[in-house]
Amino acid sequence: MHVSHLFLYPVKSLRGLAVPAADIDALGFAGDRRFLVVDESGQFLTQRTLPRLALIATALTDRDLILRAPHGGACAVPRRATGPAELVSVRVWKSTGLLAEDCGVEIAVWLSDFLRTPCRLVRLGEKFTRPVLSPGPSRSGDLVNFADGYPFMVLSEASLADLNARLAEPLSFDRFRPSFVVSGCAAFAEDTWTRFQAGGVTFRAAGPCARCRVTTTNQLTAERGPEPLRTLATYRRDPDEPTDVNFGQNLIHETKSGTLRVGDEVVLQ
Repeated sequence: MHVSHLFLYPVKSLRGLAVPAADIDALGFAGDRRFLVVDESGQFLTQRTLPRLALIATALTDRDLILRAPHGGACAVPRRATGPAELVSVRVWKSTGLLAEDCGVEIAVWLSDFLRTPCRLVRLGEKFTRPVLSPGPSRSGDLVNFADGYPFMVLSEASLADLNARLAEPLSFDRFRPSFVVSGCAAFAEDTWTRFQAGGVTFRAAGPCARCRVTTTNQLTAERGPEPLRTLATYRRDPDEPTDVNFGQNLIHETKSGTLRVGDEVVLQ
């Protein structure tokens, strides 16, 4: 088994990008979900309620986050504060009181205009800390960025192929926002992995990834339809939580530094 694709999502719920390699730090992939769009109260915003977020493309340079919207120009935001930054309290699901750095008025106006709702962009900085909250898989020292709950999610090529064989129109990985994809295993084999190593990094299973309506959002047009949730619900319901439809496996990295590359071998432990 090998890593066949790697993805970064610099801003939670904005469009991601494929990369050949990604460094790992205590929070996950460096550059992954280090920015967040919030409303005026600090509540996080995602494609669940604002599908237009999918239309904003992201890119990273050594210095800046670049955002591009169709017919809306581009904006550059420093990846790290260049001076004193205003701290704001934000919320991501049950993680409350997270201290994030406000990225300023210019990008707030740009995003608010494009998304047609008042919002701001925030960035994690030196004051940010967020432990993984799930008591089962998490251990002391396990941290996460602005992701829903876990720093990584793995999906196999075979699992997507199995789903696509049941759909009238095949879907690509961007609907499911995996951190990385593995080739060379059977469909849904990732459901059974409790611990494995890739690129010298050890990962621990954190439970199945229950899917939401983001998977039904076309990442290029922001249009929504019933698939793939309608089909997944026919054969991927969680036996313990029947309202959950699972696809992919959440992960916590036990190795808090390193580099993962496309082509790295995946070895079960």
